[in-house]
Amino acid sequence: MIESGQIKLFVIIALLIFILLVIFIFFFIVLYFKRQLSYKNKIYKFQSQFAQTLLQSQLEIQEQTLNTISQEIHDNIGQVLSLAKLNLGTMDLQKPDLLQQKIDDSKVLVGKAIQDLRDLSRSINTDYVQQMGLLRAIEYELELLSKAGKHKTIIDIQGAVYRLDNQKELILFRIVQEILNNVIKHANASRITVHLNYRPELFILCVEDNGEGFDISLLKESENSKFGIGIKNMHNRAKLIGAEYSINSSKGNGTQVSISLPMILNSTDHANN
Repeated sequence: MIESGQIKLFVIIALLIFILLVIFIFFFIVLYFKRQLSYKNKIYKFQSQFAQTLLQSQLEIQEQTLNTISQEIHDNIGQVLSLAKLNLGTMDLQKPDLLQQKIDDSKVLVGKAIQDLRDLSRSINTDYVQQMGLLRAIEYELELLSKAGKHKTIIDIQGAVYRLDNQKELILFRIVQEILNNVIKHANASRITVHLNYRPELFILCVEDNGEGFDISLLKESENSKFGIGIKNMHNRAKLIGAEYSINSSKGNGTQVSISLPMILNSTDHANN
């Protein structure tokens, strides 16, 4: 027969096991909720960071657009209108054979100014990237750059063109603007080529120039330089939308910047295909 002492021992052991089991379950529940809270905090932080980056990109595009408009009015439209004014001011009614030519030339110049103003008016709307799409926005940016006469611009499109998510296109376009600004300021290049590769599973955007190039290792040594920080910012923005950012350059061989964005086929990226 089992003695009463043994029964008490069994009861105590069973009670201890039960208490340990309750403690384990309680600890597991607490750990689960902590992980859930940590996960939610990470999601919130990521969403907040994404929203902040998106807003910053919008503001930078606005600033860049206004600078471009100012430069375009000064360098192109202003000169065209000045030539039209000069033509009108030098008309001589006593020379009818030259009068019609000056009138025709003035009409052409004024027409060009009107068309340029119409093109610029589209840029004043800060949502023009979303309205035109990434491809057309880049084409327009290259057209303005080519007008300045310092760079030959080329755009190479491969695959069937599709629209990306509006927010992704906005951030990608801002990265392209920053790359182009770096080329203009630092590369001393004569040719800029933008490659857009629309694969079903991957979108690749590449900007390359034939400029002086630079030693990439210097970026690590000059992390506090404005140029290095700018590249780091572009890298962070690409990472924020799930893209990979890479830069390849060497002295005398130009620079190539590539952004690869995996496509999620069940997302809204192809909604406007």
